[in-house]
Amino acid sequence: MSPELRSRIIRALRNLQKDPFQSRSGANIARLSGTTGRQDLFRLRVCEYRAIYAVEDNIVYVTDPFHREKGYGQNH
Repeated sequence: MSPELRSRIIRALRNLQKDPFQSRSGANIARLSGTTGRQDLFRLRVCEYRAIYAVEDNIVYVTDPFHREKGYGQNH
């Protein structure tokens, strides 16, 4: 991963502190489907990388970012 891309991902993750639910420039956010009955999960997209996260009591819990080619099922 290039240093520039790494910086973009770090900035996007830090921006989740401001509002982890609303998509905006540099933070493409979507609620994941199929999580009914469990903790609500969200997806942060930055270029070809993804991070799955949950918010509980104003704390954002994030998985390790992964390349989209690896897919969601293989990491979670």
